[in-house]
Amino acid sequence: MEIKVVSGDITQQQVGAIIVNLFQGVTSPGGATGAVDKALDGAISKLIEDGEIKGKKGEITLIHTLGKMTPTRVVVAGLGKPEAFTLGGVSDVAAQCARRLRSIGVSSAATIAHGAGIGGLDAGGCAQAIAEGTIMGLYRFDKYKSTDPETNRFDQLTVVESDKSKVGELEHGLARGVSIAEAVNLCRDMGNEPANVMTPSEMAERALSVANDVGLSLKVLEKPQMAELGMGALLGVAQGSEEPPKFIILNYQGDPDNPSNNIGLVGKGITFDSGGLDIKSAAGMLTMKSDMSGGAAVIAAMRAIGALKPKVNVTAIVPATENMPSGTAQRPGDVVRAMNGKTIEIDNTDAEGRLVLADAVAYACSIGLGRIVDVATLTGAISIALGNKCMGAFGNDQAFTDLVMAAGNGVGERVWQLPTWDEYKEQYKSDIADMRNTGGRGAGSITGAMIIGEFNDGASWVHLDIAAMARSATTQGSTLKGATGVPVRTLVNLVMGL
Repeated sequence: MEIKVVSGDITQQQVGAIIVNLFQGVTSPGGATGAVDKALDGAISKLIEDGEIKGKKGEITLIHTLGKMTPTRVVVAGLGKPEAFTLGGVSDVAAQCARRLRSIGVSSAATIAHGAGIGGLDAGGCAQAIAEGTIMGLYRFDKYKSTDPETNRFDQLTVVESDKSKVGELEHGLARGVSIAEAVNLCRDMGNEPANVMTPSEMAERALSVANDVGLSLKVLEKPQMAELGMGALLGVAQGSEEPPKFIILNYQGDPDNPSNNIGLVGKGITFDSGGLDIKSAAGMLTMKSDMSGGAAVIAAMRAIGALKPKVNVTAIVPATENMPSGTAQRPGDVVRAMNGKTIEIDNTDAEGRLVLADAVAYACSIGLGRIVDVATLTGAISIALGNKCMGAFGNDQAFTDLVMAAGNGVGERVWQLPTWDEYKEQYKSDIADMRNTGGRGAGSITGAMIIGEFNDGASWVHLDIAAMARSATTQGSTLKGATGVPVRTLVNLVMGL
């Protein structure tokens, strides 16, 4: 898709439609919306007066220009209340408008930079949000449909700015937004693929493609190398599947002269989770192809990081395997030894994410990563605690946890912190090993996170539980039904901030 910035008059653009906006409560449109209203002989003002246009959030009104200006259609997008309007709102508006125009066969449009005028938002940030919203909002995953795929294409968007001095800032924001949105859609592609396609080997292939595209180094550890490193927790999960596990390591060197200026992004890569011998119900298994969403997020984030080139060293680590029941699967009551020597009693084979992350976090520490964020569809309990409106955050360093949370909240991927008090450790004590792999039903997200934290050796560490956010049952704004791509934008924003 082509997205560009021009300086000029939006009413004179050679496009199929133009997009303007209106805040809720405004009765006399100004700025670019006012200029369009004047060119249409007051049509927008008349619709406001009649109550058809209210400016409410999510409201989309299509007006035919009937030869009164070059574009044949005008979209008036409602922005909601000015005091509640954010960059996330910019992204959602862009997504909604792009989908609406595509649905009626419009392939090109021009838009003003929503929020950059009386909205008071940063112009570059608004441009970034427009690019993200448009590309994310137009996402489709229809590669397996053999009949009647939607053929309409919306493939050109021009951001029109009357102030020439803002063009450079807008161009920079658009470029950044395009890189990030393409990374989000890559993550969505991986999460939407069926598990017979998105195997651990295929995850490694996708990582190789990312590495080749943006100049990263890639190392993939095979089963014998994992065994040599003592990754018994990961291999315990993998032993029930015929698919070979892969330990994927992507590396970006943005500050090679300062190796200590680093961060590790660790993602759970369970490409299908049956629950193992503690098998899930049929309904519970239905979306478990997306149990690798954490791994997909860190691989996809590395694509944007490699393109945007921040001055920081970033390593992404993905322990990828299936969790399957078989004659070779690990059993409840087994004891495994992780890479750092700690032993874990298997209380429930369906609590496998913390096992693979135990070895991944231990590995991250062993190679000298001083800051670590692990991302996982870890617990169903997080949706009981927080619903599907935000991620849960757990950490050992409040300053670093605050950075991660600010990075997520800043891009509309909301994060809420839960406690990691020592008293919770009592819940996962084992009679025969250093710990069990579950702490019972109460505080399940907390104990799951804290078990992962047991394998962190001195790094500033944050765990993000994305189990309630990795998939959506509906399409709303820039979030589409299916795999969401959360928290790619959070991770990229965090790294860029460092």
